[in-house]
Amino acid sequence: MKNTIATALFSAVLGFAGAASAQDMVFTSWGGTTQDAQKASWAESFTADTKINVTQDGPTDYGKIKAMVEAGNVNWDVVDVEGDYAVQAGKLGLLEKLDFSIIDKSKLDPRFVTDYSVGSFYYSFVIGCNKDAVQACPKTWADLFDTEKFPGKRTFYKWSAPGVIEAALLADGVPADKLYPLDLDRAFKKLDTIKADIIWWDSGAQSQQLLASAEAPFGSFWNGRLTALAQTGVTVEMSWTNNITAADSLVVPKGTKNKEAAMKFIAHATSAQAQASFATATGYAPINLESNELMDPELRKTLPDMQADTQVNANMDYWADHRDEIGTRWYAWQAQ
Repeated sequence: MKNTIATALFSAVLGFAGAASAQDMVFTSWGGTTQDAQKASWAESFTADTKINVTQDGPTDYGKIKAMVEAGNVNWDVVDVEGDYAVQAGKLGLLEKLDFSIIDKSKLDPRFVTDYSVGSFYYSFVIGCNKDAVQACPKTWADLFDTEKFPGKRTFYKWSAPGVIEAALLADGVPADKLYPLDLDRAFKKLDTIKADIIWWDSGAQSQQLLASAEAPFGSFWNGRLTALAQTGVTVEMSWTNNITAADSLVVPKGTKNKEAAMKFIAHATSAQAQASFATATGYAPINLESNELMDPELRKTLPDMQADTQVNANMDYWADHRDEIGTRWYAWQAQ
């Protein structure tokens, strides 16, 4: 998962973040183009409105959150995390309850709201293909698992998280409304059929490189990464059939020294305009229900929230309850 990135990086960046004054706050995310867009779409306008400086830190690390909370020395105020982790961490007492007198949750997609978290943005795992590199592109998850009709390497997300297991079960004929509880035996049996043909991607940038170079001419991708890749001139074909939605969430670690500022930041980041700006920059869907009205109609057509006909919503509660169990089996299977 994302938080396995080497923690050595943190000691350096955390020293800078820890130096933030009481009038400042620290926002932590995954880095790269996503955090660049969060800074431009959320943090800069928040500072302009409130005069509260937002220091950027990252990448997100779940072990770091746990260690800071347990030590009573929390240096991160708002953190962008995976949706299933947000649910799990809330249950484990690692997060502050959100103040919905400051954050207007009535405007937010209820799928991504809990007592301890609200959506940051949501995305879909979709089937992507470098159209110039192959004779035909897969349209369904079953196609992507069919190495006879679609020979060659395919790429999937490396870490244990919602997406790949669901895709394997859908490819094996499980109806979308019967995915949960996940049949892990069936999923891994299906994954075994293409294991030798999988190249794993561990970051959005790597997924783009694999597709652009045609080292893996098709696979499962975050939709925004395909949108961005197409803008560079790569002939990308994207299939939204049974696109699998998941979300990042915004959370506040328990014991933050800047709780009120954190709540105000989340209120701003999830506002209609801030979400619309971020969605426009990234191709990920806004979680504010009023954001679409502020966006270009043509752009909206490319976002996950406009692809609902065959959409499959990953069950974050299920993943939160089984996150460790699935992860243990996932990494043992990959190592075989």
